[in-house]
Amino acid sequence: MLGDVLSYLTDGSNWSGSTGIGAFAVQQLLLTVTALVVAMALGLPPALYLGHRHRGGLVAVNVSNIGRAVPVFAVLLVLALGPVGSEQFGPFGRAGLATLVALVLFALPPIITNAYVGVVEVDPGAVESARGMGMAERQVFGAVELPLAMPVVMTGIRLALVQVWATATIAALVAGPGLGRIITRGFANHRTYEVVAGAVLVAVGALLLEAVMATVERYADPVRRARRAVTKSSATAVGGEG
Repeated sequence: MLGDVLSYLTDGSNWSGSTGIGAFAVQQLLLTVTALVVAMALGLPPALYLGHRHRGGLVAVNVSNIGRAVPVFAVLLVLALGPVGSEQFGPFGRAGLATLVALVLFALPPIITNAYVGVVEVDPGAVESARGMGMAERQVFGAVELPLAMPVVMTGIRLALVQVWATATIAALVAGPGLGRIITRGFANHRTYEVVAGAVLVAVGALLLEAVMATVERYADPVRRARRAVTKSSATAVGGEG
């Protein structure tokens, strides 16, 4: 079995063409990134604002709970059969718009919840000190709350990204785009090795995205950047004294 999977993945002919691994991987990555960007544009501004105002906690919690309770496939099926339809949607393929809308809805809960919680849990002492220095509310948010909340915010974005990538696979169940087409094609043709190969590709993609976002998180954390700067300054000072 493993030998067949490896042979399938290393065969160049399986990667080329409109129904090859490469095309499906590009479709899934495009869907994932687009859904994430749209979800961030829709979810971050209100969540950050409500967190700054310390209001809307019940809304943030309910959005998260609803997002976990509603099955994504059910939403996708309703959208594909309903007004959104299953027609071709540019580079996203068949049922691309339905898939995109479903993935955006799936990505919103972790983004909204983490953004809200990240701002709310910023040290009140730091916020009050900033206000005591005469900062306006916009300055307090931009210079104090948002930088300190950034690690939690980025964690929500990372969770949304990995979840959306993995969930995009179900688009194939409504003839949509993505790597799920490899899995459904394998089932239809009774080729178990192709099913396993599709699952491996999805898993490897999730691990790669996780690693990329973990790196971005480290560089987006102002506390870590400050610690690195202090460490470098101390090392330079010690070296200069020596």
